[in-house]
Amino acid sequence: MHHLLETWFGWVLTGGYTGIIVLMAMESSIFPVPSEVVIPPAAFLAAQGKLSFAGVVLAGMLGSYLGSAMTYWASRLIGRPLIVKYGRFVLITPKKLERAEHWLARYEAGGVFFARLLPVVRHLISIPAGIVRMNFGLFSFVTIAGSALWCLILAYLGDKAYRIEPELLTSPEAVVRFIHGQSRGILLLVILFAALYLLTLRLMKPRSCS
Repeated sequence: MHHLLETWFGWVLTGGYTGIIVLMAMESSIFPVPSEVVIPPAAFLAAQGKLSFAGVVLAGMLGSYLGSAMTYWASRLIGRPLIVKYGRFVLITPKKLERAEHWLARYEAGGVFFARLLPVVRHLISIPAGIVRMNFGLFSFVTIAGSALWCLILAYLGDKAYRIEPELLTSPEAVVRFIHGQSRGILLLVILFAALYLLTLRLMKPRSCS
């Protein structure tokens, strides 16, 4: 994992926007690339004037959407039985898939949006969306919105990290630890909004007449 982190870190530092798009596309598919090691170092470069803050966010959003869209269509074409049977070879266990399916069933379209802000289900939510043949236009809209917000949060935290501890740019693991520590409050806020969204869905659901 240390070698992979260094490799991905290097792609961002040398590849610029292209590296961001490729890595974020991988992060939104079946490849275990943590977005915390992609956007924050890119925000470091933006703080140094080598990239633009808006460009980092847009590249991250584009990469996330491309990876999600490819996973959506692959899952839609392949189907659930084959994913359950062979998913373990790409780290998609039946338990993980069931968790993502439950999330989508519970939160509906909003679940895709909130999933882009949460660990574990973030890179898996496109699979059940494709399996159940969720409207692709709606899927695209909520995926782009959620991805843009997540990339904006990470870019902000990366910029903050650069201003507090600029030496973090030399250590991928230190960047990940810093981002995780800073994002706990944001994670709790996302969970709160997700709970409010679920409550709204339940209140708006028509009651069956007895």
